[in-house]
Amino acid sequence: MADLKARIAKRAAKEFKDGDVANLGIGLPTMVADYLPEGVHIMLHSENGFTGLSGAAEKGKEDVDVINSGGGYVTYIPSGNFFGSEESFSIIRGGHVDATVLGAMEVDEHGNLANWIVPGKMVAGMGGAMDLVVGAKKVIIAMLHTQKGAHKILKECTLPYTALKVVDMIITEMGVMQVTDKGIMLTELHPDYTLDDIKAATGCELIISADLKAMEEE
Repeated sequence: MADLKARIAKRAAKEFKDGDVANLGIGLPTMVADYLPEGVHIMLHSENGFTGLSGAAEKGKEDVDVINSGGGYVTYIPSGNFFGSEESFSIIRGGHVDATVLGAMEVDEHGNLANWIVPGKMVAGMGGAMDLVVGAKKVIIAMLHTQKGAHKILKECTLPYTALKVVDMIITEMGVMQVTDKGIMLTELHPDYTLDDIKAATGCELIISADLKAMEEE
């Protein structure tokens, strides 16, 4: 499982260019920072109030005053900046975040996203996701393609929405997909899978790009 998540994170990291301001969700999206291409340096924003996040704090060297939006102890670069929540969300809502990478419970063919609650169950909640998906210039969903075999990419979401028509790209262990006005287009397919495999694992019709490529890992 860890290798599949690393595969997804590596591919998502290729979407950034040097100097981008980025916000990475907790869990798998956080791993993206570990796989940025050589020469690409991004400024990581955390919606609880700082830019310049540089990774998880080493055990035993945690600063109790420096946590990310998921509550984990993190470190920051010398040029990091700390500010209040109002300024942090102004950065997001003002369109200053170039891209955000988030996980999802469900995404549908219209680009709608559900990633914050399962009715009747205790989950972590959305955090800043609702603001990020409408404020960031590019929304990338990085997730495993299915949940224990159940479809997560659907014709219509069944869980409560986080936001409507906000997803630009979906990256899973099986492939890379772009959300278009006509539906979800498969642009890259991982060599471990066939077209029939990914179609069977997807709960809506996939448009196959005429320029379909092998999914890049390295």
